[in-house]
This record gives sequence, C-alpha cells and structure tokens, in this order.
Amino acid sequence: MNVSGENQAHKESIRLAEKAVAAQAEAAARDDYRLQYHVLPQAGWMNDPNGLIQYKGEYHLFYQHHPYSDKWGPMHWGHAVSKDLVHWKHLPIALAPTEPYELGQEGGYGCWSGSAVEIDGRLTLIYTGHVDGREPMEVQCAASSVDGVVFDKHSGNPLIPGSPDTGNLGFRDPKVWRHEGLWYMVLGSGKEGKGKALLYQSEDFERWEYMGTAAESDGTQGDMWECPDLFPLGDKHVLVLSPMNMQDAKNLYMIGEMDYASGKFIPEAQAKLDHGPDFYAAQTLLDDKGRRIMIAWMDHWGSEMAREDRGWYGAMTLPRELVLLPEGKLVSRPVPELELLREDGIIASGVTLSNGNDVEWSVRDGQGFEWIAEFALDGTQAERLEITLLAVEGSGESTVIRYLLRENKLILDCSASGHGDASISEVSVSTETSDTNGATLKLQVFVDRSSIEVFVNDGRYVLTSRVYPSALTGGITMKAKGGNITLQSLNMWNLKSIWS
Repeated sequence: MNVSGENQAHKESIRLAEKAVAAQAEAAARDDYRLQYHVLPQAGWMNDPNGLIQYKGEYHLFYQHHPYSDKWGPMHWGHAVSKDLVHWKHLPIALAPTEPYELGQEGGYGCWSGSAVEIDGRLTLIYTGHVDGREPMEVQCAASSVDGVVFDKHSGNPLIPGSPDTGNLGFRDPKVWRHEGLWYMVLGSGKEGKGKALLYQSEDFERWEYMGTAAESDGTQGDMWECPDLFPLGDKHVLVLSPMNMQDAKNLYMIGEMDYASGKFIPEAQAKLDHGPDFYAAQTLLDDKGRRIMIAWMDHWGSEMAREDRGWYGAMTLPRELVLLPEGKLVSRPVPELELLREDGIIASGVTLSNGNDVEWSVRDGQGFEWIAEFALDGTQAERLEITLLAVEGSGESTVIRYLLRENKLILDCSASGHGDASISEVSVSTETSDTNGATLKLQVFVDRSSIEVFVNDGRYVLTSRVYPSALTGGITMKAKGGNITLQSLNMWNLKSIWS
C-alpha cells in the first residue's frame, strides 16, 4: 500500500486537537456523570466505535471524536487501547481532517466511520471522507501505521471516489474483512426509501470492484443502513446494522447465508441486538481466542444531555461476546474479563420476596456496581417482579426493572431516572427451564454512574440506557406483587474504576 509519508499538516492538526483535549480534560474529569469502567473521551464529543481490531496483542478501539467541543462537529478518530478489554488507555488522536476529500468550511465534514485491518504488519484504517455540499459527498479512504499510533494517509486516496449509483442516500461506514484470499468491503447506503448494504471486492486493497447490493430493506427496515458489519458466526453469517428511520428500532441484526460468488446475503431471521434506547453503531472484531466481540455507542442522536455543556459527551458499551445458539438465536454476553473489576461482594440465596414487601441490599456507593440474580418462577401466583435502583430519597427519582409474569415481558423504566431523556423500554422474554430449578429468570445488571446495561437470561435479551440521577446510590430493592417469588441467588459487587 502506498502511503503519503510524513504529512506535516496532518501532524499539526493532530497536535492542535490533542492540545484542545488536554485543555478541557481536567474539568471534564470532575463531572459527576463520568463513567468509571466504560470507555469515554478524555474531553470532547464521542460517537461511533471505529476500527475495532486486535493488533500485536492489544485491542484497539477508535471512535468518532470532536476534540474541540462536547458537541458534534468535524470528525476526527480518537484512539484507545487495551490488553484485556477492560483497562483502557487513550492514545493520540489517529486521524484529523486535512485533505480536500474530508475537509470542509462549515456543516458536516471530516474522517467519518470505518474499520481496521492488518496488512503486511501495518495497522490500516479505512474510513469515509465526508464533506457536506461536495459532489461526491462521501468517498472511501485509507491510512496506515507501522506502530499502531501514528498514521499516514494513503497517497492514492480516495480508494473509492464515489457511490456506484446516483441518488443514493449515503455511501459510508466501510467494514473490511478477508475471505479466501480476497478483501471484501460492505458499505451503508439507501435508495428510494430502502436501506442497503453495498459490497465491494479487491485483490490488493487498492483497486476495488463493485459487486452490487448485498442486502436491502424489505421496506420496513429503514431508508438508510448505517454502520453495516457482516461476519461469519457458527455455520451462518450475521449482518449487523443501524437503520435510519425504522419504526421502533435503531439497531438490527439479520442471520442468514452469504453467497460470495454472487455477492448476496440471504437473510433468514432478524431481531434487535439491544432493546434499550442508547445503543447504536455496533461494530465487531474477531480476537485471538476466536471470539466475536462487539462494542457500540452508548448514546443516541438527539439526546437531551448532548445539548448540555459538560466538557465531554458519549461513551461505549461494555464489550460483549456474540454467540449464535443452536436454535438460531444471537446472544450477547459481557466478556468474562470484566470480572477483574469486582470487589466487596454480597451473596444471598433462598430469599422469599413476599407480596408487596420490599427487600433491600446495598453496595458501598453508586459509583459502579454489578449484580446477578436468579429467580424461581415455577408455581408462583405473582403477577409482577419489581426491582428499583438509583432511588434518590425524597426526589421521586428511580430506575425500575419490572418483569410481568403473565405477559412474559421485561421493562426497563427510566421515565423517572433523573435528569435527561425519559424512556421506557420493553422486550418479550422467554424464561429458562432446567430439570432441577424449573422456570427461572436470570438478570445480570451493570450500573456505572450514568448508565445501566441489563442482560436477561445470559444475554438472550439486552437493554442499554443512559440515566442521570441527581445523586449516586448503591442500593437495590426487590419486591413481588400478587404473590411470592423466590430469589434463588444474588451476587452483587462494587466495580473498580478503570481510570484510577
């Protein structure tokens, strides 16, 4: 791959961006809502995860970043690295808009989302250069690095100088992978009200041939597919995407077959990756343990909190492993490395939650904690299980998880969670059944100052939301309504900060 060599303009742009981050970082670090064990920017704006890859034994996470403000603006690529998917450190900004294909005067422009691969020992990024009002508005570009820190842009940029078809709504977010000696790239697009995943192929990563539309909306799945990711899992392929203007869904996965000869993905089933309000732009990597790891942006466009001045905005979800079950269900589970953060555990078992009576447990504080609970449901006459978190005394604030037994419906109620956007999310769930315990419900919940992630029945269903309580509390209260429910087991831990 031909790179442009030393680019003083790019180096200077990154130096100025790093200076801007440093000037805001101390004030941003004092904000009460800063997360303690999630990846977030030192300062400035963060959205989509980009370039997820394991390179030379370390996990690299790039992300859409505006270093000059906590509001969205000209996009750079922020950069963090980890040896264990848990403890992260920030590296210098990887990409800044300096070239005509990514640099504008006003409106949206910059180095937009993309992915990463290793080519001949070099860490190579491929991304969308975007400039509002330019024709073409979006092109595909590359940059590479010998040390995984300092990147030089490809001298032949743009690699793909524009959309293959006129009238497309979007042509961005390239995800690249290798299959049987060839490079493949899937891109997000849309036309005539239907989201599309476009497919390209290359022998050398420099000359790309358009293969056609790999998959498209059936008319109900959004009019533009952002951040597509296509990968094998088990004996199937999975297409992950973030549809724009799809009713009741901002994330989606499809399971099906990939025919590389024709360049077509044939979907067989679909569902949401996450049923909460704050999950978007998911991207995956395959690590050296053979795991398919996924991280997403833990916020949403139009968030009320994005309009505030806090010196930072945006965070990533916890890393989740994707597993395809024999029955064709895709589950996402928090990676086991997160157990490294646990301390000061609480254990309970065989507790009867009697009708209408509260049972409470508490960890040290509300800075960050995790709990896993299993409930026996066989034979109960109860209509509802209710779990209250982040309750602020005297304010009416709380976040509530409800399970409606008759409807088999789980609800994450953030309508009174404090400051910020109110939301109520729900999902129909199936209980787990075993020969020894009968029907059970298992919840694994992570709370981190201003976020909650709820994993139901070992990741068969997940709900993610940002929450902004006026005070941090570490207690949880459980109660049954309409009958008794047995809490078979509860394990609860404080979680250490990854930044201290």
